[in-house]
Amino acid sequence: MSPEVRTRIEDTLKKNKVVLFMKGNKHFPQCGFSAQVVQILNQVGAPYSTVNVLTDPAIRDGIKEFAEWPTIPQLYIDGEFVGVCDIVKDMHAQGDLAKALGVSASPAAPEATDPPVLTISDEARRAFLEADEGGDDRLRLEVDGSFAYDLFFGPRKPGDFEVVANGVTILVDRASAPRANGMSIAWVETPDGGAFRIENPNEPASVKSLGPRELAAWIGRGEKFELFDVRTAGERDKAKIADARHLDAGGEAYLRGLDKGTTIVFHCHHGMRSRVAAERFLAEGFRKVYNLEGGIDAWSQTVDPKVPRY
Repeated sequence: MSPEVRTRIEDTLKKNKVVLFMKGNKHFPQCGFSAQVVQILNQVGAPYSTVNVLTDPAIRDGIKEFAEWPTIPQLYIDGEFVGVCDIVKDMHAQGDLAKALGVSASPAAPEATDPPVLTISDEARRAFLEADEGGDDRLRLEVDGSFAYDLFFGPRKPGDFEVVANGVTILVDRASAPRANGMSIAWVETPDGGAFRIENPNEPASVKSLGPRELAAWIGRGEKFELFDVRTAGERDKAKIADARHLDAGGEAYLRGLDKGTTIVFHCHHGMRSRVAAERFLAEGFRKVYNLEGGIDAWSQTVDPKVPRY
């Protein structure tokens, strides 16, 4: 790491009590681990700053050397390296993160006395069975207070509930159980192979990220949703995604006439303006709101190169 990069990092840490070096920023996380830490920090409620390592390769490499840790995101408090995603999650669960940030921890939710009810699709069941390598580790589900999900194979812990759904046994800890009750787990095919889709009636509404390949898969499967383009008319003259409705006065009137449970996707050029629009309509009561990350530019690069870039 050059002295100039080290100085930039040190200056950032001196000027800000809490700094998260991440992929994206607090309003637009661009990886799942970064999004989880942002959710936790937002829940704790302490002010924090973010540094987008994707826009500065020197900082991206330099912060790894600075912390002597090879992965991103990295959280710093008072100039000291606190940890990465897993460490932050553990600190949050134990109440240590709130103490380090100097805020009062939220009272812990009471642990469940009854196991949660889970629903697992046939496709998800097959995926779980194929991933099970045998041995002592069991399939586990954890849901933290910010509704970040972990599905993994690990050891049984004292007090775990053993839930059987569609022939699959899942261990759920008692803190996660009330947040998981009523959750459904499905498996959807994507151009990259496939992914689990989780629907949870307990999770607060939030704008969800949608990649261009996943949107293409939705279209291919014939899923029902409404796609809105928040760009200017001039931009639409340059490039369009088929069937995207312009969010002009007429488009907004159409949107406001939809049922609040309608699945809605917003897109713009690179994904920033559309996220602002998505947050606005989420605040107005729409519950299934998505932002096309990377916008039409990412769509052109990864899905349909016939759509012009500009």
